[in-house]
Amino acid sequence: MAKTVAELSFPDDLKYTDEHIWVRKDGEEIVIGVSDYAQDQLGEVVYVDLPSEGDSFAAGDEFGEVESIKSVNKLFMPVAGEVSAVNGDLDGTPTLLNASCYDRGWLIRVKPEDMASVDGLLSADVYKATL
Repeated sequence: MAKTVAELSFPDDLKYTDEHIWVRKDGEEIVIGVSDYAQDQLGEVVYVDLPSEGDSFAAGDEFGEVESIKSVNKLFMPVAGEVSAVNGDLDGTPTLLNASCYDRGWLIRVKPEDMASVDGLLSADVYKATL
């Protein structure tokens, strides 16, 4: 059964999108994953389709899919940039997305074209208010 928004976690040090993606700055790169709300709504994740290192995307481009027992959902890039790393652990253990969406269940690392574009994403409070 899905949790209420109050029961879910939305770390203040992250930025969020309307498509339920979180972004964490890490030096010259950003780490991207799905929010606690998204993984909770999905239910048990059974497969994650991610891009390859070196792939480039514009903000808003589809960069992959998350498949759960309930549905298949597209993933949309929060900012323009190039994929610098992919979480290979999700190949064998896609449920990491459910168990640890902000830590071990991250999706990709990206070198953004413009780091300032991250600042334009939603704060935790604004994101929670959209749910």
